[in-house]
Formats: sequence, structure tokens, C-alpha cells
Amino acid sequence: MSLLRARGLTRRYPAPKATVFGPRVFTTGLEDADLDVDEGSAVGIIGESGSGKSTLVRLLLALDTPTSGTVEFDGRPVDAAAGARALHWLRRQTGIVFQDPYASLDPRMSVGRIVGEPLWALGIEGDRRARVREVLEDVGLEAGMAARFPHEFSGGQRQRIALARALVHRPRLLVGDEPLSALDVTVRAQILELIGELRARDGLTLLLVSHDIGVVQNLCDQVVVMKDGRIVEEGPTEAVLLQPQVSYTRRLLASIPVIDPGTA
Repeated sequence: MSLLRARGLTRRYPAPKATVFGPRVFTTGLEDADLDVDEGSAVGIIGESGSGKSTLVRLLLALDTPTSGTVEFDGRPVDAAAGARALHWLRRQTGIVFQDPYASLDPRMSVGRIVGEPLWALGIEGDRRARVREVLEDVGLEAGMAARFPHEFSGGQRQRIALARALVHRPRLLVGDEPLSALDVTVRAQILELIGELRARDGLTLLLVSHDIGVVQNLCDQVVVMKDGRIVEEGPTEAVLLQPQVSYTRRLLASIPVIDPGTA
């Protein structure tokens, strides 16, 4: 069953006019996208920069309003123009981790406040401080670190903090928008393993945007390939990456650097 479903999703942006009296011009960020994300699955979205990956995610999460098309979450229509109060239910069901772990954390707030912020914002009752301590430990940090501030942590630890914030309210869908690209190789592997473990334990549905095809191959059972704002290929990860049917996908895979063991 689809937890997240999009049909005909399109987003066009006004472009600067060539002349004062010329016709209004638009650029297309996304064109007629259909997508199904089944509950419990892990779907990776790959493509070059500017292919429309982040635009698609923003529309799916109602962080932007589509020009046309529809989005449903668990069979319920998602109206991005409805406003924050009307989308409160969707925010409780989703968590997102962004690319830059430092830019996404308020340096003036303690880690405890950062991680616990969704609990207060979404009006989730219970022992919030206990839940913050619990989720920090879930992502491999000590509960006592809640009193510290983001600048006191390494890049990998900051991304663990961002992951804790995304999971603190127990969402059904975890979205990662290039969550590992700012990390070095060793730390990336650790966070990759952590996400896989948490997903398996909690039955999370995962939607992952990444330019790193290796990350998608490790974490995702389905893959979506995007080019120029369109979905050009999709299917099981192994099938798409090992036997791509579209020339663009083949070129994308061929562009992955390969280290020659003889030169290592």
C-alpha cells in the first residue's frame, strides 16, 4: 500500500521577462511526476544537480505548492496551500534530515532544545525530556550531551543530532535530502549504517535524495532516476542499477569514478 502517492506533479517558476511587454515566461522545476512510496519501503531519488530531486521532495512534503498535480499521504490529500495549522497532521507523520548538519541546527540553542523542538511545536505530550534523552541514545550520542551546543560537536555528531530531531516525534516517513554529502567517507559509512538499523528496528519508510549512487544502492530497495525535472526511469534498485533501460541512467552510472587497484 502506498504511504505517499503523487500524480501529475508539476512545478513551474516565473522567469525574468526579456522585455517589459513580452509574454510571461516560466521555467519548469518538475514536470508531470508520478510516484508511489509504499509503507516500509526505502526509495532513492538520483540524478544530476538541477534534475528536480529536491523540488519533488519539497512538493511531496508540502514545503512548496505545485503548479498542478496531487499528493496523498496515507490516502489523505495533501494541500500545500492550506497553511501550517491544516498541515499539522502531516508534520507529525514526517521527519526530514538536510544536507548541511551545521546550517540546519540553531547555534543559539542547546542540543536538547534542538532535538525536542518538534515535540513542543507539534504539541506532543508526555515526558519530552525523557524522549529527547532516549532518541539521542538511539543515534549513538550520550543523553548528557543534551546540555551542549552544536559548535561543540563534529560534523558526524551534528548529523546524528539532526537525525535525532527528525525522529524524536516517531514519524512514519523519514526523508533525507543529501544527508550524507557533507560528511567524510568514514563518518558517512557510520551514519549510513545507523539509518539502516533505525529503519529496520522502527519500520520506517525512507525517501532518500542522493547524488551518491552507492548510498542509494546500500539503503534503498527502489530507485527513481530524474533528468530535467522528469522521472525517466524507476524500479527495483538492483534492476535499475545493474540493467538500466534508459540511456541517461547508463550515462549516469558510467560517470561514477572507479579506482584502479593497480594505482592504489
